[in-house]
Amino acid sequence: MYARRAVRILALAAPAMAAACSSSSSDPSSDGGAACPAADYNPSIDPADFSTMVTNEFYPLAPGTAYTFVDIDGNVGQTIVTDETKTLLGVKTVVVHDYATSPEGVLLEDTWDYFAQDRAGNVWYFGEDTKLYSAASISPKGSWLAGIGCAKPGIVMQAHPDVGNTYRQEYLAGEAEDQADILAVDETVAVTFGNFEHCLKTKDYTRLDPGNVENKFYCRGLGLVLTIDLVTVGTPPREELTRLNGSAGDGGTNGGDGGH
Repeated sequence: MYARRAVRILALAAPAMAAACSSSSSDPSSDGGAACPAADYNPSIDPADFSTMVTNEFYPLAPGTAYTFVDIDGNVGQTIVTDETKTLLGVKTVVVHDYATSPEGVLLEDTWDYFAQDRAGNVWYFGEDTKLYSAASISPKGSWLAGIGCAKPGIVMQAHPDVGNTYRQEYLAGEAEDQADILAVDETVAVTFGNFEHCLKTKDYTRLDPGNVENKFYCRGLGLVLTIDLVTVGTPPREELTRLNGSAGDGGTNGGDGGH
Protein backbone atom coordinates (compact mmCIF):
# COMPACT_ATOMS: atom_id res chain seq x y z
CA MET A 1 0.00 0.00 0.00
CA TYR A 2 1.81 3.00 -1.16
CA ALA A 3 1.14 5.46 1.58
CA ARG A 4 3.86 3.84 3.62
CA ARG A 5 6.43 5.98 1.85
CA ALA A 6 9.61 4.62 0.34
CA VAL A 7 12.60 6.60 1.62
CA ARG A 8 11.71 9.50 3.90
CA ILE A 9 14.01 12.50 3.54
CA LEU A 10 13.76 14.60 6.68
CA ALA A 11 14.84 17.79 4.98
CA LEU A 12 12.69 20.86 4.62
CA ALA A 13 11.03 20.32 1.27
CA ALA A 14 8.59 23.21 1.54
CA PRO A 15 7.17 25.60 4.10
CA ALA A 16 4.56 24.23 6.46
CA MET A 17 1.55 23.26 4.40
CA ALA A 18 -2.06 24.27 4.91
CA ALA A 19 -4.86 22.01 6.08
CA ALA A 20 -4.49 18.54 4.70
CA CYS A 21 -7.64 17.75 2.82
CA SER A 22 -11.17 18.57 1.81
CA SER A 23 -13.76 16.84 -0.31
CA SER A 24 -13.85 19.97 -2.46
CA SER A 25 -10.31 21.26 -1.96
CA SER A 26 -9.25 23.86 -4.50
CA ASP A 27 -5.91 23.91 -6.28
CA PRO A 28 -3.36 25.73 -4.08
CA SER A 29 -1.24 28.49 -5.53
CA SER A 30 1.26 27.03 -7.97
CA ASP A 31 4.59 28.42 -9.07
CA GLY A 32 2.66 30.77 -11.34
CA GLY A 33 5.32 30.66 -14.00
CA ALA A 34 8.12 31.48 -11.58
CA ALA A 35 11.54 30.37 -12.77
CA CYS A 36 12.55 26.95 -11.50
CA PRO A 37 16.02 25.42 -11.73
CA ALA A 38 16.62 23.55 -14.96
CA ALA A 39 16.10 19.82 -14.51
CA ASP A 40 16.16 16.73 -16.68
CA TYR A 41 12.94 15.59 -15.02
CA ASN A 42 9.92 17.55 -16.24
CA PRO A 43 6.78 15.36 -16.53
CA SER A 44 3.92 16.64 -18.66
CA ILE A 45 0.74 16.74 -16.59
CA ASP A 46 -2.65 17.05 -18.32
CA PRO A 47 -5.47 16.96 -15.74
CA ALA A 48 -7.74 15.32 -18.32
CA ASP A 49 -5.49 12.26 -18.26
CA PHE A 50 -5.97 11.57 -14.53
CA SER A 51 -8.59 9.96 -12.32
CA THR A 52 -9.22 9.37 -8.63
CA MET A 53 -10.15 5.78 -9.51
CA VAL A 54 -6.86 4.12 -8.57
CA THR A 55 -7.15 0.50 -9.69
CA ASN A 56 -3.54 -0.50 -10.41
CA GLU A 57 -3.33 -4.12 -9.21
CA PHE A 58 -0.13 -3.48 -7.25
CA TYR A 59 -1.34 -0.17 -5.81
CA PRO A 60 -5.13 -0.13 -5.41
CA LEU A 61 -6.60 2.78 -3.48
CA ALA A 62 -10.23 1.95 -2.76
CA PRO A 63 -11.88 4.51 -0.45
CA GLY A 64 -12.50 3.08 3.01
CA THR A 65 -9.62 0.61 2.88
CA ALA A 66 -7.51 0.57 6.05
CA TYR A 67 -4.07 -1.04 6.39
CA THR A 68 -2.16 -1.70 9.60
CA PHE A 69 1.63 -2.13 9.60
CA VAL A 70 3.93 -2.99 12.50
CA ASP A 71 7.72 -2.61 12.58
CA ILE A 72 10.28 -4.55 14.62
CA ASP A 73 10.16 -1.93 17.39
CA GLY A 74 6.42 -2.36 17.79
CA ASN A 75 5.53 0.99 16.22
CA VAL A 76 2.18 0.84 14.47
CA GLY A 77 1.47 2.48 11.12
CA GLN A 78 -2.09 3.08 9.94
CA THR A 79 -2.91 3.87 6.32
CA ILE A 80 -6.47 4.84 5.45
CA VAL A 81 -7.75 5.59 1.95
CA THR A 82 -10.30 8.37 2.41
CA ASP A 83 -13.16 9.44 0.15
CA GLU A 84 -11.76 12.99 0.12
CA THR A 85 -9.90 14.69 -2.71
CA LYS A 86 -7.38 17.49 -3.17
CA THR A 87 -6.59 19.31 -6.41
CA LEU A 88 -2.94 19.82 -7.33
CA LEU A 89 -1.68 21.05 -10.71
CA GLY A 90 -5.32 20.91 -11.78
CA VAL A 91 -5.46 17.17 -11.02
CA LYS A 92 -8.03 15.86 -8.54
CA THR A 93 -6.16 13.43 -6.27
CA VAL A 94 -7.16 10.79 -3.74
CA VAL A 95 -6.33 11.69 -0.14
CA VAL A 96 -4.67 8.96 1.94
CA HIS A 97 -4.19 9.41 5.69
CA ASP A 98 -1.02 7.82 7.02
CA TYR A 99 -0.03 7.99 10.68
CA ALA A 100 2.24 6.14 13.09
CA THR A 101 2.20 5.60 16.84
CA SER A 102 4.64 4.10 19.33
CA PRO A 103 3.83 0.86 21.19
CA GLU A 104 2.53 3.10 23.98
CA GLY A 105 0.19 4.92 21.60
CA VAL A 106 2.21 8.14 21.32
CA LEU A 107 1.74 9.85 17.95
CA LEU A 108 4.99 9.86 15.95
CA GLU A 109 3.86 11.01 12.52
CA ASP A 110 0.68 12.30 10.91
CA THR A 111 0.66 12.58 7.12
CA TRP A 112 -1.79 13.19 4.28
CA ASP A 113 -0.69 11.85 0.88
CA TYR A 114 -2.13 12.66 -2.56
CA PHE A 115 -2.38 10.19 -5.47
CA ALA A 116 -4.02 9.89 -8.89
CA GLN A 117 -3.94 7.34 -11.70
CA ASP A 118 -3.33 8.22 -15.34
CA ARG A 119 -5.07 6.71 -18.37
CA ALA A 120 -2.26 4.19 -18.84
CA GLY A 121 -2.66 2.88 -15.28
CA ASN A 122 0.40 4.48 -13.68
CA VAL A 123 -0.16 5.71 -10.11
CA TRP A 124 1.25 9.19 -9.49
CA TYR A 125 2.30 10.80 -6.23
CA PHE A 126 1.40 14.51 -6.02
CA GLY A 127 2.73 15.32 -2.58
CA GLU A 128 2.33 15.07 1.15
CA ASP A 129 1.45 17.21 4.14
CA THR A 130 3.33 15.72 7.06
CA LYS A 131 3.94 16.41 10.72
CA LEU A 132 6.66 14.63 12.68
CA TYR A 133 6.35 14.54 16.46
CA SER A 134 9.27 14.41 18.87
CA ALA A 135 8.67 15.27 22.52
CA ALA A 136 7.05 18.70 22.47
CA SER A 137 8.20 19.62 18.94
CA ILE A 138 6.23 19.26 15.71
CA SER A 139 8.03 19.46 12.37
CA PRO A 140 6.61 19.70 8.82
CA LYS A 141 9.92 18.52 7.34
CA GLY A 142 9.39 16.25 4.35
CA SER A 143 6.24 18.06 3.20
CA TRP A 144 5.89 18.99 -0.48
CA LEU A 145 3.10 19.63 -2.95
CA ALA A 146 3.35 19.31 -6.72
CA GLY A 147 3.31 22.74 -8.34
CA ILE A 148 4.59 24.59 -5.28
CA GLY A 149 8.23 25.58 -4.88
CA CYS A 150 9.12 23.83 -8.16
CA ALA A 151 8.05 20.42 -6.81
CA LYS A 152 6.98 17.86 -9.41
CA PRO A 153 4.89 14.69 -9.09
CA GLY A 154 6.33 11.23 -9.65
CA ILE A 155 5.17 7.68 -10.22
CA VAL A 156 4.82 5.33 -7.25
CA MET A 157 3.64 2.35 -9.30
CA GLN A 158 3.93 1.72 -13.02
CA ALA A 159 1.07 0.32 -15.05
CA HIS A 160 3.31 -2.38 -16.51
CA PRO A 161 6.25 -2.94 -14.16
CA ASP A 162 9.16 -4.86 -15.61
CA VAL A 163 12.46 -5.90 -14.08
CA GLY A 164 15.05 -3.19 -14.71
CA ASN A 165 12.60 -0.29 -14.86
CA THR A 166 13.61 2.85 -12.94
CA TYR A 167 11.31 5.75 -12.09
CA ARG A 168 11.14 8.89 -9.98
CA GLN A 169 8.57 8.90 -7.20
CA GLU A 170 8.83 12.63 -6.46
CA TYR A 171 11.01 15.56 -7.39
CA LEU A 172 12.03 18.72 -5.61
CA ALA A 173 15.68 19.36 -6.43
CA GLY A 174 17.92 18.89 -3.43
CA GLU A 175 15.00 18.09 -1.13
CA ALA A 176 12.83 15.23 -2.41
CA GLU A 177 14.38 12.93 -4.99
CA ASP A 178 13.12 9.42 -4.18
CA GLN A 179 13.51 6.84 -6.93
CA ALA A 180 12.72 3.14 -7.35
CA ASP A 181 14.11 0.25 -9.39
CA ILE A 182 12.06 -2.88 -10.09
CA LEU A 183 14.10 -5.91 -9.03
CA ALA A 184 11.62 -8.78 -9.41
CA VAL A 185 8.00 -9.47 -10.37
CA ASP A 186 7.52 -13.01 -9.08
CA GLU A 187 8.45 -12.88 -5.40
CA THR A 188 6.90 -14.96 -2.60
CA VAL A 189 6.37 -12.87 0.52
CA ALA A 190 5.50 -13.97 4.06
CA VAL A 191 4.12 -11.40 6.51
CA THR A 192 1.88 -11.59 9.56
CA PHE A 193 -1.21 -10.96 7.44
CA GLY A 194 -0.48 -13.89 5.11
CA ASN A 195 1.76 -15.45 2.50
CA PHE A 196 1.61 -14.12 -1.04
CA GLU A 197 2.97 -15.19 -4.41
CA HIS A 198 3.82 -13.37 -7.65
CA CYS A 199 4.64 -10.14 -5.84
CA LEU A 200 6.66 -7.15 -7.02
CA LYS A 201 9.98 -6.24 -5.39
CA THR A 202 11.54 -2.77 -5.64
CA LYS A 203 14.65 -1.02 -4.45
CA ASP A 204 13.82 2.45 -3.11
CA TYR A 205 16.57 5.02 -2.66
CA THR A 206 17.61 8.65 -3.06
CA ARG A 207 20.87 10.28 -4.09
CA LEU A 208 20.36 12.73 -1.21
CA ASP A 209 21.00 9.96 1.33
CA PRO A 210 22.90 7.13 -0.40
CA GLY A 211 22.98 4.95 2.71
CA ASN A 212 19.20 4.92 3.07
CA VAL A 213 17.94 2.07 0.87
CA GLU A 214 14.88 -0.14 1.20
CA ASN A 215 13.32 -3.14 -0.48
CA LYS A 216 9.55 -2.95 -0.83
CA PHE A 217 7.19 -5.75 -1.74
CA TYR A 218 3.82 -5.16 -3.40
CA CYS A 219 1.24 -7.90 -3.96
CA ARG A 220 -1.69 -7.96 -6.38
CA GLY A 221 -4.96 -6.74 -4.94
CA LEU A 222 -3.28 -5.45 -1.79
CA GLY A 223 -0.44 -3.08 -2.56
CA LEU A 224 2.48 -2.69 -0.17
CA VAL A 225 2.86 -5.58 2.30
CA LEU A 226 6.49 -5.42 3.42
CA THR A 227 9.36 -2.93 3.72
CA ILE A 228 12.89 -4.03 4.62
CA ASP A 229 15.68 -1.53 5.33
CA LEU A 230 18.99 -2.61 3.83
CA VAL A 231 21.71 -2.51 6.48
CA THR A 232 25.29 -3.76 6.61
CA VAL A 233 25.23 -4.81 10.27
CA GLY A 234 22.60 -6.61 12.31
CA THR A 235 19.07 -7.71 11.50
CA PRO A 236 17.45 -5.61 8.77
CA PRO A 237 14.57 -3.54 10.18
CA ARG A 238 11.23 -4.45 8.63
CA GLU A 239 7.68 -3.15 8.63
CA GLU A 240 4.94 -5.55 7.56
CA LEU A 241 1.22 -5.68 6.95
CA THR A 242 -0.61 -7.20 9.91
CA ARG A 243 -4.25 -6.23 9.31
CA LEU A 244 -6.53 -5.17 6.48
CA ASN A 245 -9.79 -3.43 7.37
CA GLY A 246 -9.38 -4.72 10.90
CA SER A 247 -8.97 -8.34 9.82
CA ALA A 248 -5.84 -10.21 10.89
CA GLY A 249 -5.93 -12.38 7.76
CA ASP A 250 -5.46 -16.12 7.75
CA GLY A 251 -1.68 -16.34 7.49
CA GLY A 252 -2.07 -18.67 4.53
CA THR A 253 -0.83 -18.60 0.96
CA ASN A 254 -2.74 -17.09 -1.93
CA GLY A 255 -1.99 -16.34 -5.53
CA GLY A 256 -1.24 -12.69 -4.89
CA ASP A 257 -4.75 -11.31 -5.30
CA GLY A 258 -5.12 -10.34 -1.66
CA GLY A 259 -7.34 -13.29 -0.91
CA HIS A 260 -9.93 -10.99 0.69
